[in-house]
Amino acid sequence: MPPITPMVRNLLILNVLMYFATNRLFEENLFSLHDIRSDYFKPFQFVTHMFMHSQQSMIHLFSNMFSLFIFGPMLERHWGGKRFLTFYLITGIGASLLYSGIRYVEVSNTLEYASAFLQNHDPIDFKRFLDSAGANIKPLEQFLVDFYRNPTNTAAINQATGITNQVSNAVINGQMVGASGAVFGILMAFGMLFPNTELMLLFIPFPIKAKYFVLLYGAYELYAGVQRAPGDNVAHFAHIGGMLFAFILLKLWERNRKNFY
Repeated sequence: MPPITPMVRNLLILNVLMYFATNRLFEENLFSLHDIRSDYFKPFQFVTHMFMHSQQSMIHLFSNMFSLFIFGPMLERHWGGKRFLTFYLITGIGASLLYSGIRYVEVSNTLEYASAFLQNHDPIDFKRFLDSAGANIKPLEQFLVDFYRNPTNTAAINQATGITNQVSNAVINGQMVGASGAVFGILMAFGMLFPNTELMLLFIPFPIKAKYFVLLYGAYELYAGVQRAPGDNVAHFAHIGGMLFAFILLKLWERNRKNFY
């Protein structure tokens, strides 16, 4: 394997340092990306969230940094360090903008369902709200059955109201972290610049060309984003945004390119 390139090395170091500094030197909410309606939102988070990763597990950090380590050096050698960093930042910020726009619409819909329930205390509106919020309703199944049977029960209404306020607050103050948008941009660029490079992946028992891998991965992310399963906290549209902005940049930067590998 060729030696790691300087800008990729610097990005790896910065991401790892930020991971271990989070909640030790500063709170995660400060640099994570929030909904613009959240009290935690700051404009600089469109950049800083790219260097933050989930504190729940190191797998999030490892998977992003491993992809950066594997695919980044070839792109840096092709473009040079400054252009590679520009690409990394633009795709990461672009991904967060697309994600934030879609997330804004989703949260708005969820808050409308919350408002509808709080106005008339209809258990059907309560269920719609939970589904829109992507909440795990399994622990509430019996409560929902009882609420449907007796929709005027004061205790049930109070409990449902408390849950609605709690979930609404969590939805508005939800945060996005990670370099995934930029990393998916790197995957897209690699697939476009080196489309016939064969990859050996742990979860695919045979060689696959980079262009097919990127196509399949992009199709999966689009499907997962549209058909979002309850409890799925992965920002699939941020991944798609990174790939989209990478595609646009490549069309601009490489419009005179004739040779592909």
